[in-house]
Amino acid sequence: MMKIKFLLIAGIGIFAAAVPILAHHALAAVYDTRQSIMMKGTVTKIVWNNPHVQLYLQAMDKGTPDSSWEFELGSPNLLTLNGFKIDTFRRGDYVVVTAYPARDGSRLGYASKIALSSH
Repeated sequence: MMKIKFLLIAGIGIFAAAVPILAHHALAAVYDTRQSIMMKGTVTKIVWNNPHVQLYLQAMDKGTPDSSWEFELGSPNLLTLNGFKIDTFRRGDYVVVTAYPARDGSRLGYASKIALSSH
């Protein structure tokens, strides 16, 4: 009986340790990393939260104005280590974003490069 309790507790412990790993998605599962898109537009919002920073962009999409896009970036810690600050990009800034598009065709991408730009 003691051995069964030990195995049950060990099994629960191993499962609990694996849950955070399973919860985080693989980049290639959501985004097509073999393609790249480039969008130009105005930052409407940027959210610095874990696990990823989100950048919202009002862009021209295939000639259609008022196209809203959401881009996922790295973690706030990773961006900070690479020289970004919480105010590097602000609402109203005009930027160029290079990203991997979402596999499902939605207006979502994983940004691999972002740069301030003039119109």
